[in-house]
Amino acid sequence: MGEGHLLMAASPKKTAPAVAEPTPSPELKMIDVVLQSLEDAKAEQTVAIDIAGKSSLADHMVVTSGRSNRHVGAVADNLLKDLSKAGVPGVRVEGMPHCDWVLIDAGDVIVHVFRPEVRTFYNLEKMWSGARPDGRRAS
Repeated sequence: MGEGHLLMAASPKKTAPAVAEPTPSPELKMIDVVLQSLEDAKAEQTVAIDIAGKSSLADHMVVTSGRSNRHVGAVADNLLKDLSKAGVPGVRVEGMPHCDWVLIDAGDVIVHVFRPEVRTFYNLEKMWSGARPDGRRAS
């Protein structure tokens, strides 16, 4: 028989016991994915609005701008890819052909990507900010 090889098992390393990290809620993870994606795509004036309790549509609404139709489309495309990578199912999109206003419905987070002029016209931030017609804040 040829020469044998001696295999030695590495001595077990002593490691600290694993500490369970608190897991963030799924909607918090999704809002984090959305905000990071928008930042990476150089979206401008991004505003996240907590609409939990105001609407059954979603927990968060994000309003952001692109500099031009092309930039709006690129921001939306980037977000769709990032949501897909994050495993978010059933994302729906409206407005991609024109890219004046792209709506991305990711379930618990709804994202509006606007050209600046269109954003100013619709002023969604004011509508969802909680201000009432009499000027008082909703409680």
